[in-house]
Amino acid sequence: MDLLYRYALKPILFTLSPDFVHDVFITTGEIAGRFAFSRALFNLFYGYQGPDISKTVDGLIYHTPVLLSAGFDADGRLTRILPSLAFGGEEIGSVTAEPCAGNPLPRMTRLIRNKSIVVYKGLRNHGVDALIAKLRRTRRERGFVLGISIARTNIQSASTDVEAGIRDYVESFKKLNESGIGDYYTINISCPNSFTGETFVQPELLAQLLPRLREVPCEKPVYLKMPINVSWEQFEKMLDIADKNNIQGVIIGNLNKNYGDLAYPEDAPKEFRGGLSGSPTFALSNDLIRKTRQMYGTRFTIIGTGGIFTPEQALEKFAAGADLVQLVSGMVFEGPGLMRKICEHYAAERGVLS
Repeated sequence: MDLLYRYALKPILFTLSPDFVHDVFITTGEIAGRFAFSRALFNLFYGYQGPDISKTVDGLIYHTPVLLSAGFDADGRLTRILPSLAFGGEEIGSVTAEPCAGNPLPRMTRLIRNKSIVVYKGLRNHGVDALIAKLRRTRRERGFVLGISIARTNIQSASTDVEAGIRDYVESFKKLNESGIGDYYTINISCPNSFTGETFVQPELLAQLLPRLREVPCEKPVYLKMPINVSWEQFEKMLDIADKNNIQGVIIGNLNKNYGDLAYPEDAPKEFRGGLSGSPTFALSNDLIRKTRQMYGTRFTIIGTGGIFTPEQALEKFAAGADLVQLVSGMVFEGPGLMRKICEHYAAERGVLS
């Protein structure tokens, strides 16, 4: 099946618009997830069947330590099929207080030689109320963890006022907690594709946001989605603020905004039009994971994401200090068998990694 994807299906898909292919995959996955037969069939080909590699992180039990990153399943449509692809969980979203139409097309551009995708989605989603209603109607798969990423509403008329941004985050966070939907929440402060920018990556503004979120009663783990294009000095200040505000963990990290990090920068759009996923994020992410673990020990849960295309690269994330890993681009480039391969390699090496 891996060869079929790589040599038959992928060459066809890569001739089509990535936005169109993404929509087809979301619809197909949602339909397949509705039926026991199709879930079992996907599990036969792509599910993990090896020894127990479950992990308990912040009280949540993950059947496997591999998660789908936020950005792929913005509206929670794939929750029933993903367990059949060896995922132990997914991060839905990012979701916002109000619906967002997203940026103009194209929202994604493949940079095939660079093993990267230019992501310019602009937080396209149906809004937090629609997500809560959707997940209430969706039957949960046992042992599959649902994280929900929260971002600031991205509409052209959105105010750049800091207080307005804080209220926007708090509204979504409060509604999710009151509904009980989701197993953990991630505060996404580092999306590079919004009209209001990355306001809260500034330590002095992050120090205003997090205390306001703490005012909302929450019994679930809360994580922070970190940028990777800031200095270690700024990154460390953000970690210190997260520590003081009882943030349980960090996701390292978001998209790379530096097109100069591409192996073939001439393939990139002439003007900045979204962040880079995939290979250009790998080294930056690993370095920040390693430094965070060295400085803070076990204080933070670390979810490592960025540039995982092989099982060996996933193991590098674990070796650097990640408790769990997330991916999207690797699945797109390498196929749906990648997650099973990562789990098999993790099982073989878990004695070394633990």
